[in-house]
Amino acid sequence: MSTDQYDYIIVGAGSAGCVLANRLSEDPSVRVLVLEYGGSDRSIIIQMPSAFSMPMNTKKYNWKYETAPEPHLDGRQLHCPRGKVLGGSSSINGLVYIRGHAYDFDEWESLGARGWGYANCLPYFRRAENYKFGGDLYRGESGPLSTNNGNNMRNPLYGAWVEAGAQAGYIKTDDCNGYMQEGFGAMHMTVKDGVRWSTANAYLRPAMTRPNLHVVTNAMTRQVLIQGKRAVGVVYDQGGVRHTARCRSEVLISSGPIGSPHLLQRSGIGPADVLRRAGVEVRHDLPGVGESLQDHAEIYIQYACKQPVTLNSKMDPFSKFMIGLRWLLFKDGLGASNHFEAGGFIRSETGLRWPDIQFHFLPAAMRYDGDKPLKGHGFMILTGPNKPKSRGYVRLNAADPYVHPEIRFNYLEREEDREGFRRCVRLTREIIAQPAMDPFRDVELAPGPDVRTDAEIDAFVRANLESTMHPCGSCRMGEDEMAVVDSELRVRGVDGLRVIDSSVFPTEPNGNLNAPTIMLAERAADLVKGVPTLEPSHAEVGLADGWETRQRTHQPKRKLHHV
Repeated sequence: MSTDQYDYIIVGAGSAGCVLANRLSEDPSVRVLVLEYGGSDRSIIIQMPSAFSMPMNTKKYNWKYETAPEPHLDGRQLHCPRGKVLGGSSSINGLVYIRGHAYDFDEWESLGARGWGYANCLPYFRRAENYKFGGDLYRGESGPLSTNNGNNMRNPLYGAWVEAGAQAGYIKTDDCNGYMQEGFGAMHMTVKDGVRWSTANAYLRPAMTRPNLHVVTNAMTRQVLIQGKRAVGVVYDQGGVRHTARCRSEVLISSGPIGSPHLLQRSGIGPADVLRRAGVEVRHDLPGVGESLQDHAEIYIQYACKQPVTLNSKMDPFSKFMIGLRWLLFKDGLGASNHFEAGGFIRSETGLRWPDIQFHFLPAAMRYDGDKPLKGHGFMILTGPNKPKSRGYVRLNAADPYVHPEIRFNYLEREEDREGFRRCVRLTREIIAQPAMDPFRDVELAPGPDVRTDAEIDAFVRANLESTMHPCGSCRMGEDEMAVVDSELRVRGVDGLRVIDSSVFPTEPNGNLNAPTIMLAERAADLVKGVPTLEPSHAEVGLADGWETRQRTHQPKRKLHHV
């Protein structure tokens, strides 16, 4: 057994851990250790944006978690991918850059996360970002994280989708990450010069030349060492050898919404009854660890396409080879995009201040993981309610870190979530029925024209719902007894220990989670260093006109009568 000493130990080199590694090691007098169970991200299937379904489905780069049988999904077990590689889930995700609505962060603050309102978070979104089209009050232009809009929506289906949203009575937005999230428009992605811009590329790799930063890969952190009520280090395995690393300041857990509660629990921090059942000594009874787990979920609404303009014609081996060859040579073309280049955010009912439904539009008909593409031409809309009410948990099964925990999201437990999916189906059909889609829209493939009633939609959703891979909340931030960390992300009741990743989110932001996780880590780095946080922003928040009395701005040009 070997022992080393550091100022900070970061467990997990993912979306948050890479940010912390960079920001904390800026001080040359501070010694930082990063422990990552995965290995190198130097692979074409990680770095080429269009190949994202491949690392997402390999054991080499993915923890390959599965849920327990979900009681409200007919007992199905869902795949719960988490990145096991430098960059973590930012190296295997769909590359979508969506921050969430401004009021999501004000909601966090209202739930007890002091100092995490939008005014406090926006400066850190800006500090992180280097937006291809320049900065303003909302967007950053000099940060490490490069964002752009893919291939400029060249496929005609993208423009038709945005126009159909307008014809259905919704607004367009110039920038869903700026003044106005609500509406239809372009979606942005974490890509730089045609390459996936994970936090490993953006933050970690530039910092790895610093002599005070030590990154250890293929290292399984077994537990946090606790003396009294203080974290003093970690024990980890690497190369068949057990190591101990001690820290002078803090252990920072950034292992994600599954890994972080699992590590706390096997370290003896968590609900006492859960720990005892797994044979773990209780070091600190903290009932919220692993609870309040939540996730965005989605269904795929698919249509056949009249015109041969979709990506389904590019699914054969030769086309894939040519796309990959062009990307290797020039870093452009179809390989340089995740193909989620257009989307939308809408409110599902009158009186909602901000959107609760998100759309990802894809000019292809297939599964998110790339499986089972349609033989002909098709397109699809990935959609689901973005403010789920159902809650689940992560609970360890054994003290052995290599034994996966029990994961249950309890998808669709709450009637509000079931009703949310019914609205997603009906509102999507109404959008696709608009004149702008007439040149492209053919038969509805899924759910299919025979799925009309609430019961039929519910049955389709139970059988087909998939995770959007946005788990969070399992180490919730707040100031109440069920909170795991306080508003400075310190584990309640244990000194020298913080959790910094999406597990601390009090509620799901209204969008994909990579961007807010990076923002959280940027702000957390200042909290850890004890320096003043950035001045709050006074940027105005856009709201749709008449949101108090209208679900959309005007009546659709064409209504559906059969649902």
